[in-house]
Amino acid sequence: MYIFDLDGTLIDSNGLWVDVDVEFLTRRGLTITAEYEAVVARSIFPAAAQFTRSYYHLPDTPEEIMAEWEELAAHHYRDLVPLKPGAEAFLRQCQREGRPLSLFTACRPRLCQLALDRFGFTPLFRHIVYAEALGLDKHDPRCFARLCQLMEVSPQQCTLFDDNPDNCATAVASGMAAVGVYDPLYAHRKAELSACCTRFVHSLEELLCIPAHR
Repeated sequence: MYIFDLDGTLIDSNGLWVDVDVEFLTRRGLTITAEYEAVVARSIFPAAAQFTRSYYHLPDTPEEIMAEWEELAAHHYRDLVPLKPGAEAFLRQCQREGRPLSLFTACRPRLCQLALDRFGFTPLFRHIVYAEALGLDKHDPRCFARLCQLMEVSPQQCTLFDDNPDNCATAVASGMAAVGVYDPLYAHRKAELSACCTRFVHSLEELLCIPAHR
């Protein structure tokens, strides 16, 4: 089973979330910090919203924070966010090869579906699983065991494609293989991503088969 992350792996959306955070905080006269961004970048939506409320001592409820984030991001997922290089070609190649594919994402379900509908990817995936529905961050050691239970596969049957070094390290520790996909958000952790993964690629284009010429 090939398991794909969405943000930063298939679609070029990590930078968008920095913009969303900046806009959200600017509306309240606040500024983003490196500490804050490091935490929310690796958290599922409800945990990120709760952390935001506590970190900045906001009167907003976590539900209100999540709704505002969705409102800021929806247009981008529906109309603007591009695919990462090689993403569609590699998914189609895997489909032709008969490989079972799944999507496992910390993205908000509505936003994820907007992107999948836009690119016509939904039929490609046997499973679409949201970390939010599991109630676990993707770097939680329990996360990938629970995912495998849901998909009725063993970790040894799975390869994760993800841009986040923490997610990849957790997947490998669970018994999965992992392909680290470079994204500028984690440029400062590139060596760490490469070291913890079975394979590291700068782009999914590196995984495309070159047709033989006659």
